[in-house]
Amino acid sequence: MLIRTNIMSKDLIIVESPAKVKTISKFLGKDYMVEASVGHIRDLPKKTLGVDEESGFQPEYEIIYGKKKVVNKLKQSAAKSARVFLAPDPDREGEAIAWHIAEEIKSKNANIHRIQFNEITSRAVQEALQNPRELNQSLFDSQQARRVLDRLVGYKISPLLWKKVKRGLSAGRVQSVALRMIVERERERQAFVPEEYWVFKVNLQTQALESFEAGLWKIAGKKAHVPSEKDALALEEKVRGASFTVQSVEEKERSRDPKPPFITSTLQQEASNRLGFTAKRTMSVAQRLYEGLDLGDKGTTALITYMRTDSVRVAKEAQQEAKSWIINNLGKDYYPKKTRFFKSKGSAQDAHEAIRPVDPSITPDEIKSYLSRDDYVLYNLIWSRFMASQMAAARFWDTVVTVKAADTLWRAKGERIIFPGFLRIYIPGGTQEDSLLPKLAKDEELVLENLSKEQKFTQPPARYSEASLVRRLEELGIGRPSTYAAIISTLLDREYVTLEEKNFRPTELGSEVCDLLVEHFPSLLDAGFTAQLEQDLDTIALGEKNWVEVMRSFTGEFYPTLEKAQKAMASVKGGKETDIKCDKCGETMLIRFGRNGAFLACSSYPECKNTSNFTRDDKGSVQLVENETVEREKVGTCPDCGGDLVIKKARTGSRFIACDNYPKCKHSAPFSTGIACPQDGCTGELVEKSSRRGKIFYGCNRYPECDYALWNPPVAKECPECGSKVLVQKNTKTRGQHLDCPVKGCKYWEEI
Repeated sequence: MLIRTNIMSKDLIIVESPAKVKTISKFLGKDYMVEASVGHIRDLPKKTLGVDEESGFQPEYEIIYGKKKVVNKLKQSAAKSARVFLAPDPDREGEAIAWHIAEEIKSKNANIHRIQFNEITSRAVQEALQNPRELNQSLFDSQQARRVLDRLVGYKISPLLWKKVKRGLSAGRVQSVALRMIVERERERQAFVPEEYWVFKVNLQTQALESFEAGLWKIAGKKAHVPSEKDALALEEKVRGASFTVQSVEEKERSRDPKPPFITSTLQQEASNRLGFTAKRTMSVAQRLYEGLDLGDKGTTALITYMRTDSVRVAKEAQQEAKSWIINNLGKDYYPKKTRFFKSKGSAQDAHEAIRPVDPSITPDEIKSYLSRDDYVLYNLIWSRFMASQMAAARFWDTVVTVKAADTLWRAKGERIIFPGFLRIYIPGGTQEDSLLPKLAKDEELVLENLSKEQKFTQPPARYSEASLVRRLEELGIGRPSTYAAIISTLLDREYVTLEEKNFRPTELGSEVCDLLVEHFPSLLDAGFTAQLEQDLDTIALGEKNWVEVMRSFTGEFYPTLEKAQKAMASVKGGKETDIKCDKCGETMLIRFGRNGAFLACSSYPECKNTSNFTRDDKGSVQLVENETVEREKVGTCPDCGGDLVIKKARTGSRFIACDNYPKCKHSAPFSTGIACPQDGCTGELVEKSSRRGKIFYGCNRYPECDYALWNPPVAKECPECGSKVLVQKNTKTRGQHLDCPVKGCKYWEEI
C-alpha cells in the first residue's frame, strides 16, 4: 500500500526527457510534478577504468559532467514531494537510470517507487501509477554487467591498439564482431571467382493467338544449367528445331498472411529499405513519435508505443481499436475470422509490446500537416504495418504452365489477386503486380515466336547494408534492440567502415584492426561467444544468474588472453609492405595510417618523403592513385592572416578551402555547395567530402549531429512530386545527363 507522507505535498514523477514532461503534464492533474533527468545522471568515469577488479568488479559511478544542476533540482523536488515515481523507459537502460536517480535522491525522500508504461497516454500512465513496483535488482544487475563488460574490453584493448596501430582507436565487445562480419564479407567478395552461365527465354503463341513468356527450367530431367557459349549455341539449335507443347497446367488458390507488427530490428530494416533511413535516424524519429508531438487542437500527443522492443505482443485494447477501424473503414471482409496473435522469440522481453500506433484511429494523412516529412513517413510505415498485421490474408490465384520442347522443359508462372486483404494497407517488398497467363490446355501445341539467350556471370555475395547487417546481428543473437544503431554509429565514427551507396565497406584501418583482434582475441571476436554472453545477460535479468559470477567467468579467459596479446601483438606503426615501388627512389612503399586515413609512404623515410594515396581493386590488390595537380583558384581573403584563400584538394579527393600561406597559417574550411541541408530541423549546409577510398559525396557540415549525405551533386530545386528540397545530378546510359529525386521511393526525374 502506498503511503502519502504529506497530504499537502504533490507527488513527483521523474521521466528521462523534457519532451515526455510536456506530454505527461497535459493529462496529469495538479497533484503531480513532472521532472526530467535528461537521460543518465551517473556513469563510470571517462578518464579511468572505474571498476574495482579486486572487489567483485564493483563500479565506481560518478555524476556525469554537466548533470549536477539536474541532480540538485531532482533532489530539491524530491524533498518537497510526498512520493517519488521513477518513470524512465521500460527496459534495462531505463531501469539503470531509475536506480541511479534513486541512489541520489533517497537521502531526501525514501518513498520511491518504479512505474513503467509502453505508451504515453493518460490511461497507461494512470494505470502505472495504480500499479507501482520496487526497483528490479536483477534488471539493473544485467545492465550493470553489460556496462562493466564493455568498459573492461574497451579500456583494456584500446590502449593496445593505440600502441600497435595508432592513437584514438577503440575495441568493443559487440562492435568488433560486427566489424569482423563486414571485413570477412569483403574478403569473400575479393576471393570470389565469377562463373559464366546462360539464361534462355522464349515467347510462345497459343492456338488463340495469345502470347506469353516462359523461362528454361530443366534439361534432360535436371535443373537447367548452360555453362558456356558453346553449350548455349548447341541448345539454341536443338530448341529452334523442336515443337513446343503444353505438358501441364497447374492452378490453385494461395493465401498470404501479413507480417507481425514491427520490433526494433525490423523497423530499422524496413526504414532502411523503404525510406533510406540510417538506424540512428530511424531511432531518433521514433523517439519523437513516442515522446509526443504537437498536433494542434489535440496538443502534445504521443503517437507510437515504446520503440526499443523485441516483442511482437499487442495489447487487447489495441487489437479491438484496430478491429473497429478496419471494419468501419474497409468492411468486415477485411478482418480475419480470428484475431491474429504473433509469437515472440524466446529471448524477447514480453512485458513490452510491439511498436504500434498508440491510437490506430489517428491516421497518418489526418495529421500530416502537423508532422515533418521524417515524422510523417515513419509514422505512416508503423501505422500501416500494424493495421495490416490485424487484417485478413490476401488471396491469390496461381497458375504454373510447363511446356515441353525436345528434352527441355520451360515454365511460366501467372498470379492474380482474388482478394487484397491486408495489401489494401501495406504492400511488403517483393510483392508483384498481377501477371496473367492466357488460357491453356494440356497437350496444346504452341508456336515459337522468339527465343532469346543472355550471357550472365554469378555475382559475389552482396556487401552488408544497414538493414542486412541488423538482420544478421539479430539472427546470430548479437546485441539487443537498443544497441544496433549505436554499433553502426561507432563503426562509422571510428572510421573502421564507410558507407558506399548505402553498403558497408571496411577501411584499411578497419581491416587491420580486425585482423589483429581476430589473431589475438579469437573468443572475443567469435559470434557464438558473443551471443552466449548476451544470453547470460538475459539470464541475469531474470534473476537466474549472478552478474559477478558471469564477470569472473569472462575475465578468467579474457585476462590471460590480454596478457599474451600485450607481448605478442606486432606493431604496424612502421607500415605494412606492398608490392608497389617508390617512383622517386625505387624502394618499397608501405601502408601507413595517418590523421586522414591510410596512405602509401616510402620505406626509406626520412631520406625519401614520397607519399601517395591508394585504393584496392575488386581482388584486394593495392592500386596507386596518381596525385592530381590542381590549379589553385583564389576564392577570398583569409580572415586569420589576410592571405589568399584558395581551393585545394584533399588526399582523398574532395576539395576544401585553405589559406595559401600554409603551413604558416592553417586556416581551412570545407568546400560548400551553398545548398542548405534538406534534413528536417537542420540548419547546416551541404559540403563536399570524400570517403577514405576517394569517392566524392556531399554531407551536412553539422555531422555527426546530422548524418544527411548524398552521393551525387545536389541542386537547390524542389521535387514537384514528393517535396524534397533538393534534386541531384546524374548521368546514366538510358537518360543521359538529368536531375533525379534522391528520396527513396520517389521516381521523379527531369532532363537538364
